[in-house]
Amino acid sequence: MFIGAQVSLYPMTSDFVDVITTGLEALNPHRSALRIETDDVSTLMVGAPGPLIDAIRDLFAAVARQPDHVTMHVTLSRGCPGEPDDPNCCCEALVQAQGQSLSQRQALAREAVGAAPDLGVGIDVQFSLYVLGQDRHMDEIYGCIDFLKGSGTFLKSKNFCTRLRGDAGAVFEALRQAFLRFGPAEGHVTIDLTASANSPSLA
Repeated sequence: MFIGAQVSLYPMTSDFVDVITTGLEALNPHRSALRIETDDVSTLMVGAPGPLIDAIRDLFAAVARQPDHVTMHVTLSRGCPGEPDDPNCCCEALVQAQGQSLSQRQALAREAVGAAPDLGVGIDVQFSLYVLGQDRHMDEIYGCIDFLKGSGTFLKSKNFCTRLRGDAGAVFEALRQAFLRFGPAEGHVTIDLTASANSPSLA
């Protein structure tokens, strides 16, 4: 299986180089578990869902601790049939996460969000879950939305996406659970998300 993300960071400051560099330093503890490639447009991270989401969370939390408005765009994908299998991508967590009924998966997902670390960084996220190549994909998507509504991170539904708000630890755990527990373990599932912190629009 191939599991990865394309990540682009957008600091709203003239010191954007320093902000991005600081953020990339937060990836250092995760480099041994991931394949990370950075170019002038985005950073590719490939690996198992655990360290992958941790790395994205820590990257954004590091820059969100600074006072400037910052956004991040992420495309997460697992099981894409057009990508070769990667040894860093262990799918055991996916199989374990999906060996239950939808209601059991929702309950376990909420439990995981409740146990997430508090990072002391408030963020906003909007995201869309895409379950591809499956006839009953909306059952999984609606199941994910129901989980989110009881997760403590749900803000509101929007056209084509769902808004989350809260501490970065809980919000990214909600995203991890959405990615792991909804859609078939061996199927193609993607998440498109935009994260924001320190927006002047909230003042």
